[in-house]
Amino acid sequence: MPLHRRLPKRGFKNPFRKEWAHVNVGSLDVFENGAVVDIEALMGRGLIKKVANGVKILGKGEIKKKLTVRAHAISAGALSKIEKAGGKFEEINLTV
Repeated sequence: MPLHRRLPKRGFKNPFRKEWAHVNVGSLDVFENGAVVDIEALMGRGLIKKVANGVKILGKGEIKKKLTVRAHAISAGALSKIEKAGGKFEEINLTV
């Protein structure tokens, strides 16, 4: 039997995959009204531990405060919830 059939099969690890630090909109409610939420503020509150390839804001939860959010990426649902609350999103350029 050939060697490639005798050895066990292994999975595939994509070397081009981007690892995002995810933050849900509902967890941004810990900041005060009118605050600027950036990577340093998220790390200070313990919402993210490390920034691998960037920070992405996801749309789970509700937000009632007017915040300025600075992150690398955002989902469409999260953007609509932030704008509905009166806040805005500023994109940070991804430098990887």
